[in-house]
Amino acid sequence: MMAYSEDHIALAAEYALGTLDADERAQVETMMSVDKEFTAMVEAWQQKLGVLNQMVGSVEPRPEVWDRIKAAIGHSEQQAPLQLPDALPPPPAPANDISATTAPVDTSNVVQLSARARRWRNVATATTAIAAGLVAMIATQLYAPDRLPDGLRPKVRTQVVEVKTTVAPPPSGQFVALLQKDSASPAFILTVDGSSKNFTVRRVGATPEPGKSFELWLVSDKLPRARSLGVIGGNDFTTRPALASYDTDIVNKATYAVTLEPEGGSPTGVATGPIVFTGKLIEAVPPAR
Repeated sequence: MMAYSEDHIALAAEYALGTLDADERAQVETMMSVDKEFTAMVEAWQQKLGVLNQMVGSVEPRPEVWDRIKAAIGHSEQQAPLQLPDALPPPPAPANDISATTAPVDTSNVVQLSARARRWRNVATATTAIAAGLVAMIATQLYAPDRLPDGLRPKVRTQVVEVKTTVAPPPSGQFVALLQKDSASPAFILTVDGSSKNFTVRRVGATPEPGKSFELWLVSDKLPRARSLGVIGGNDFTTRPALASYDTDIVNKATYAVTLEPEGGSPTGVATGPIVFTGKLIEAVPPAR
C-alpha cells in the first residue's frame, strides 16, 4: 500500500469537505483517476464527513440574501470602466550614489506551510464538528428520538424475558397399607410417599414359595383393569417409583393386591395366579404444615 504524506491526506479531507479551489480540486481528481488507493482514501473521508449532511436539513436561502451577497462583492450595480492611472514620476534617488540591490526572497516554503496549516485547520474543524454532531445525535437518540430522521432513529428492540418461578410442592404425608389375608396374619407393609409417590414394600410374614414370585397390583374402579406395580423382591425391602404416573386420587383410594405368579412375574401383563393378600392405604403421617 502506498504511503501518503500529510499533504495528500489533508487534500483528500478538504476535497470531501468541498473547501478546495478549482486548481486543487483538479489536482485531486487527477490523482483519483490514476490512483485507486487515493480514491479509496477520499471516499473514506466522504463517509466520515457525510454524517454532518444527514444531521442538517436543506435550507433554501431567501432571495434578499443573494442581493446582499452581490452588493458585498460589488456586483449589485454596473461597474465603471477600469481607469489606468497617469504616468507616475520616477522615484527619488537614494541618498548615496551606491545602487542598493536586494536579493529576491524565496517565499515558497512559507506559502506551502501556510497552505498546509490551512488544510489541517479545516480538517480539524470538520472533525470537531463531526464529534460534536455525533454526541448530539446520541443524546437525541436517547432522550428525543422522534426528532431524528427515520434512518437515524434507534430500532425498537423487544426482549422476551423468561421468569422461572419455583413452585413449592404441596404438603404431603405418608400413607401405609397392611397387605394381608386376614387381620391376624399381615404379610407385607406398603408405604407410599404422598409427594414423590415412591413406594416401599416391607416383607413381614409372607413366605416365598420355590419357583414362584409375589407380584403387586393396583386395582381401581377408575382403571379398566388392574395394573402391575412389579415383582416384590426377595429382600426385606423393595422400593420403586412405579406410582408416579398415576393420579393422586387413584393412588390413595386404590386397593393393592398381591398375587402368586410364576417366577419373575406374570408373563402376560395380567394376573394369572390367585390373590393371596390385599389392603388399602391409610394416612399414617399427616403433611407438614
